[in-house]
Amino acid sequence: MARPDQTADSSVSTPSKLSPKRLYGFLAAAEMVTWALLIIAMIIKYGVGPEIYVRIFGLTHGAVFIAYGLVTIFVWANERWSASRGILGLATAIIPFATLPFERSMLRRGLLSDSWRLAPGGDAPRGLIEKIQALALRRPILSVLAGVVLVVVITSVLLYIGPPGGGN
Repeated sequence: MARPDQTADSSVSTPSKLSPKRLYGFLAAAEMVTWALLIIAMIIKYGVGPEIYVRIFGLTHGAVFIAYGLVTIFVWANERWSASRGILGLATAIIPFATLPFERSMLRRGLLSDSWRLAPGGDAPRGLIEKIQALALRRPILSVLAGVVLVVVITSVLLYIGPPGGGN
């Protein structure tokens, strides 16, 4: 099902192995799994066990949380979601287990594509955000590496500031 804002020309892009649909679905599921691991680790910590599990799964969840947020913004631009839909997508990362239901809702509404709209041969970018996205899509390997570095930098800065809840 095509998005309502797609023209005939914008739907000719070939499906991508790492399409918005696949990438967003993967990260939505990963965010949900890391929430579960973190909650289990907290139960262990406050029940009978050591804190190490909270540290491990807290860091894992934090990195996936940040990656999910960045990918949500990237997909938001690709799919031309409304501001309220994009903000809701970002907010689902804060609520345990909400990312996957949100992603499934976007799938049912036909709001996750099989291809990147601004990939080479696709739509011409309009505005700064779309120009950045088009540039990223021209060099996907470099862009994924830059995304990983960005997640590491953001995670490191946040850990330097202090862990959520102030630590022990």
